[in-house]
Amino acid sequence: MRVFPLVAVTATALVLATSPVLAEDLDFLLTNKSGAAITAFHVSHAGTDQWEENLMEGSYLPDGNEITVHIGDGRDVCVYDIRTEFDDGDVFEDYGLDLCELGGYSF
Repeated sequence: MRVFPLVAVTATALVLATSPVLAEDLDFLLTNKSGAAITAFHVSHAGTDQWEENLMEGSYLPDGNEITVHIGDGRDVCVYDIRTEFDDGDVFEDYGLDLCELGGYSF
C-alpha cells in the first residue's frame, strides 16, 4: 500500500511535465471617458491586416463607464491593435499596445 501513493504522485508529475504549454487569455479594463458611447470594439494581434470580431457585439459602453474586456483568442501574446467605433460616428485606431503591461485602456 505504501507504493501506490508514490506511483500516483510520480504519474501525476510525469503528466504535468509532458503537457503542452497552454495559451492564456487576456483580461483588461476598458474605460470610456470620451463623451460618446462605444458601439464597437475590435482587438487584433499586432501584425495582422484584418480586424477581428467586435467584442461588444449587441452591446455598447456608455460614456463614464468601464468594463472588463476578455480576449479569449488562445494566443500567448500581449501586443494588440484596437479599433473603436463610437455612436457619434467617430472611429479610433491604436496600434502596438502591450495590453498585458497596460492592464487597461482609457478613452
